[in-house]
Amino acid sequence: MTSAQKGLSDRISFWLRASRFQFFTASVVPVVVGGAVAYWETRTVLWGYWLATLIAMVLLHAAANLANDYYDHLSRNDEINVEFISPFTGGSRFIQQQLTSPVSILIAALVCLAAGSGIGLILVWLRGWPILALGIVGGLSGFFYTANPLRLGYRGLGEIFIFLDFGILPVLGTYYVQTQQFTIAAAAASVPVAFLIAAVLWINQFPDYQADRAVGKDHWVVRLGRRRACYVYAADLLAALLAVPVFITLGWLPSLTLLALLPLPLAINAIRTAFRHYDQPEKLLPANVSTIVIHLTVGLLLAVGLALGHLAA
Repeated sequence: MTSAQKGLSDRISFWLRASRFQFFTASVVPVVVGGAVAYWETRTVLWGYWLATLIAMVLLHAAANLANDYYDHLSRNDEINVEFISPFTGGSRFIQQQLTSPVSILIAALVCLAAGSGIGLILVWLRGWPILALGIVGGLSGFFYTANPLRLGYRGLGEIFIFLDFGILPVLGTYYVQTQQFTIAAAAASVPVAFLIAAVLWINQFPDYQADRAVGKDHWVVRLGRRRACYVYAADLLAALLAVPVFITLGWLPSLTLLALLPLPLAINAIRTAFRHYDQPEKLLPANVSTIVIHLTVGLLLAVGLALGHLAA
């Protein structure tokens, strides 16, 4: 590898870490599920469109993460946060560690937002205008989660938009890019994904509670308090898993999607950990990890059940 190649590789690695690439599973899972629903119903996957959808989703996610770091720096949220559990909460810490400037983080966020939006507009032109409506809501609300002037995460609206942006909208959007229509099955498949990403956000707000409250970031964990917020966390996990058999019974999902219930014991353990250690960030860590694993595992098993659904028909 030449010095130029190594330099490029180092820069790519740097910006991947700055954008918290390890959490891109939140972008990948709904695109995988949306594609799986399309395959179940049509026996076809338009791989070029699917890959473009995935890249756009990841870029918009990166933009949201980078913008979050920049605006949480401006509010001093990340600076005063001493209870964060890296890498799950407290941002990337790149600004706090002086690895790059705040302006560089903002520019990177805007570049990712522009690139993701550009791919989205190409998909709108090729596949239809409904993608534009989904993209505007998802892209802008993701960026303005902490960005001025909306600051959705500071106003108790962040949880709703994360539920939409990384659950309902990308599953429906991926499905529409594939089929140019919406169906009940696609909507049903989006629901477990939405509840699970809501659970990931919810539990990751526990360690940031004190810092968020100090700067007026009034999300619902701050509003409820950590003890009462445990009940919503439990409800999110259980709703995600219980939705699957309900939708199977209604005929909206194939019976093989029962595979998605396999992580139920892990979910029960995560709920127990949250209730026992909600105010002890270090001891809460297993719940943070487990929730991300549950989101990824349930999403992939749901996709497998959908992709193979015709075998049990």
